[in-house]
Amino acid sequence: MNLYYYSEKPDLTNSSSSPRLFSTHMPLHALQEGLKNSTCKIVYMSRNVKDTLVSYWHFFCKKQINDEVISSFEDTFESFCRGVSLFGPFWDQVLSYWRGSLEDPNHVLFMKYEEMKAEPHEQIKRLAEFLGCPFTKEEGESGSMDEIVDLCSLRNLSSLEINKTGKLYNGRDNKTFFRKGEVGDWNNYLTPGMVNKIDMIIQEKLQNSGLKF
Repeated sequence: MNLYYYSEKPDLTNSSSSPRLFSTHMPLHALQEGLKNSTCKIVYMSRNVKDTLVSYWHFFCKKQINDEVISSFEDTFESFCRGVSLFGPFWDQVLSYWRGSLEDPNHVLFMKYEEMKAEPHEQIKRLAEFLGCPFTKEEGESGSMDEIVDLCSLRNLSSLEINKTGKLYNGRDNKTFFRKGEVGDWNNYLTPGMVNKIDMIIQEKLQNSGLKF
């Protein structure tokens, strides 16, 4: 069950029984103190910085009603390059989980959105093994992974009634979570100058880390 908490000290006594699923945008170093000696497993889904930027702009910098612009794409780009965003600098967050996955691979799994799109079956298999519930030979042969890929597809999730008409606690429409989900959509937004600038920043920030997009 996916639970939402907005309290500094959430009371979990009345929440659903284990296992539970929590989602967060917090960097790993902000979670580690509270997860000491925990058996909790962390799955981090990363995405190419340019597509992340475009998605961020659509979701946070444009009002979904009549596409009213809160911040221009150009201004959002400059802020993003300075590390100014709701969840902190992109490179700090992604590096925290990348390093965590190298230091503690049994508890932190680092995944890439682009790989999930390119080879969904392999990535789902990898995720299942990490969570301690690998597919059996029979499940692999029966098409279980095909069913999961279809069930979790953007097409299927966006068509669910709860996602077409439901709202968040703050009144925002659930449907705003579903746009294109395409790899490389940044080509429709970034100028060559922007691409060069952000590539140089990422190269500098991720150097010697072993992480590449």
